[in-house]
Amino acid sequence: MRQWTVDAFAAQPFRGNPACVVEPQEAWPAEAWMQALAAENNQAETAYLLATPDPARWSLRWFTPALEVPLCGHATLAAAHVLFAELGSAAAALTFDTRSGPLRVERAEAGGYRMDFPADPPRPVETPPGLAAALGAEPVGCYAGAYLLALLADAESVRRLRPDIAALAAIGGGAERAGNVIVAAEGEAGGPHDVVSRFFGPGSGIAEDPTTGSAHCLLGQLFAERLGRTGLRCLQAYPGRGGEVGVEVRGARVLLSGEAVTVMESRLRLTPG
Repeated sequence: MRQWTVDAFAAQPFRGNPACVVEPQEAWPAEAWMQALAAENNQAETAYLLATPDPARWSLRWFTPALEVPLCGHATLAAAHVLFAELGSAAAALTFDTRSGPLRVERAEAGGYRMDFPADPPRPVETPPGLAAALGAEPVGCYAGAYLLALLADAESVRRLRPDIAALAAIGGGAERAGNVIVAAEGEAGGPHDVVSRFFGPGSGIAEDPTTGSAHCLLGQLFAERLGRTGLRCLQAYPGRGGEVGVEVRGARVLLSGEAVTVMESRLRLTPG
């Protein structure tokens, strides 16, 4: 059984966010087996694909080293890249059936891929007790959706963060998934990015995620309104790596675009449990 490691939201190796994609199966392996392999891989996500009678439609699940998650952008991008680039899918677009509903991925005209995801409308919330101390910075506003979103005054403050990850794990702030915190600010005036962010996910078993597609379902909604435009150029500024995400807000959906690069193909010397 083969497995690929793909750097998603990256135009070159060792950028963006790595995800492992396991060769498609005819039946789901046992959940304990999928979780154990994800822990062995020790990447933010391991993606599992299930074939259907339609070659353009697949079932998809994602596991962090600690748990299964309901939505993952970069591992969806990685899975589509494997099907298109490694396994030669001739489909014009791929549809993935997931816990968050159908997700559609197509090749982008300018290169890379475009993903159709559900929007995550942000709700204003009070700054949770302990958040500023855990971040080491004072938010100028907070919002909640699937994750807690803390706004900072400027992009450089986002880049400089050295938060207390253990303290963040205990903070919910009204978000659906406690212990997962997006920190963001508008990009520098005249710079190449409209939004600069980072994502800390101890609630999902990830100290810091390099590039988080699902976070941009919330970021896109908020900053499209704040900046008065539906198209955004976003940078997730993970130190030493980071990745770029194009965002287009279309009502209740968000289009996320980016590139992907295969960095490893491996063979698993075990059978699914």
